[in-house]
Amino acid sequence: MLLDSTSNQTIRNYANEVVRAKARIASHVRYTYLEYSHYLSALGHARVYLKTEYLQHTGSFKLRGAMNKVLSLSPDQLKQGIITASNGNHGIAVCFAAQKVGTVPVVYLRQGASAERLALIESLGGRTVLFGVNPLEAEIKAREVARENGSVFISPYNDKDVIAGQGTIGVELHEQLEDFDAIFIAVGGGGLISGIASYLKIKAPRTRIVGCWPENSRVLYESIKAARIVDFPEGPTLSESTAGGLEPNSITLDLCRSLIDDYVLTSEAEIADALKLIMAEERTIIEGAAAVAVAGYLKERKNYEGKSVVVLLCGRNIEFETLKRIL
Repeated sequence: MLLDSTSNQTIRNYANEVVRAKARIASHVRYTYLEYSHYLSALGHARVYLKTEYLQHTGSFKLRGAMNKVLSLSPDQLKQGIITASNGNHGIAVCFAAQKVGTVPVVYLRQGASAERLALIESLGGRTVLFGVNPLEAEIKAREVARENGSVFISPYNDKDVIAGQGTIGVELHEQLEDFDAIFIAVGGGGLISGIASYLKIKAPRTRIVGCWPENSRVLYESIKAARIVDFPEGPTLSESTAGGLEPNSITLDLCRSLIDDYVLTSEAEIADALKLIMAEERTIIEGAAAVAVAGYLKERKNYEGKSVVVLLCGRNIEFETLKRIL
């Protein structure tokens, strides 16, 4: 996608923030491997690499953004307290980061959130609050409470410091594989793909940014098509980490409209098959959101024959009962 001069300057600003985030969080996060996948390469007649972000501390990429945000806060801001909202991975990451600076965050989750994720958040020192029937309701309530209390709200996606932290994956990729044709990334609120793409559009502009969504949860996809945030119905999905709507005025909408080159929707059957394929052929456990990126590549692989492709395996925090059911 070609950027106009205004968009290009905005993206350059974000890329610079990503570089600063890399220096800020380097001693707190893992530099994750980029592994060549012999199986996917042979299957698609391409050179396919897997970015192993599931090996990150806390089991997902979310630590990068949470750590960058927490380390950006002043002592006075930390004293006011931290509030966040999460499907699980972001809340876990915020708790891990908060431990580093000696504070206790409050994490809002939707009613019915998994007991496993609640227990993990609480084991990391977080206080949990259940609110609403979906992640967006919990998110809006958490931001409202933070505003009333004077606390810092850490959005899972709608925050430039969080986006910059996630973008440090792009820095690592450019160091590990300077020249590649495309990257497949699962999309929820858009923070991950916005951060990575902001950096790569400046450093590797010919790389195509491919956003991948579950068909059952694609609010941002529909919002991009409509050029405004829409309320789109959602169904159950294995990609729990990308589920949920967008809060009003989210900065990720315009970023994603400028940065994403190609869009792929994946069915629940395709997500499940991709997850099983990675377990069977790569001997690796991943969560549903990571499988969305794999499913996206499998669906589009004929377009990338003979090319170099990166598939981002963004996390591994799948519930045990879900894993058993898929298998």
